[in-house]
Amino acid sequence: MSSEASGEAILRSVLITGATGGIGAELAHQYATPGRILILWGRNPQRLTQLATDCCARGAVVHTRQVDLCDGAAALAAFEEDDAAHKPDCVVLGAGLSDIQSLEDKTEDPAKVLQLGLVNYATPVTLATAAAKSMINRGGGHIALIGSVAGFYEMPFSAAYSSSKSGLAFFAKSAGLAWQRYGVKLTLIVPGFVDTPMSQRLEGPRPFLVPAKKAARLIVRSIARGQREYVFPWPFRVLRVVERLLPQKLREYILLRLAVGQTER
Repeated sequence: MSSEASGEAILRSVLITGATGGIGAELAHQYATPGRILILWGRNPQRLTQLATDCCARGAVVHTRQVDLCDGAAALAAFEEDDAAHKPDCVVLGAGLSDIQSLEDKTEDPAKVLQLGLVNYATPVTLATAAAKSMINRGGGHIALIGSVAGFYEMPFSAAYSSSKSGLAFFAKSAGLAWQRYGVKLTLIVPGFVDTPMSQRLEGPRPFLVPAKKAARLIVRSIARGQREYVFPWPFRVLRVVERLLPQKLREYILLRLAVGQTER
């Protein structure tokens, strides 16, 4: 399928947060085509510089920004600057944090809970709203939010992470309904396990693991098709149907017996 047939050719300018992460970097590579403007946000300056070099070699015009999404007000100000300068018609909000409560702890670390809430929910929905406001004034655009299948489940060992992704999903559904009438599309991407440094920290099985490059291709395709929600890989779509049929007591029994850990950063 050609890029025009897929709808990708209409994208003149793309902003990606979390560009120095595993999925974000592959998305930048996917979107790096001759003449296209890429606005890449990331935390790691060395990776950001290398990524910009790679994308420029593919013909893209690249602008980078090192941003701490824990500072929502600063991130919003940065977005407003980049939006005014480059007018992105596609914004992919892919930055995220994960954390798992250790077996020895009875609760999660409150400081990490705050970080997760800011980076995974508060800041991305703020940026999405800012993007939608500008896109409506310009006649339309596309926003993608990167969620997680963890948002489908009340994970007792990662309550902050799973709830932040659940909240993001609910926001996407609500805002998508509100903005579609004004020509702004919103796609919620719901990946399972993707082979990135974030998931490599997990101790235990990672079923249906997807390589980061393949994940990026699937995400770009779903955005081009204008899908409102895209869950991948497909076994998680099947599991979503099955788990809805489980009695709540059985569901809780299974979740409480999951043994998941993580290595230190």
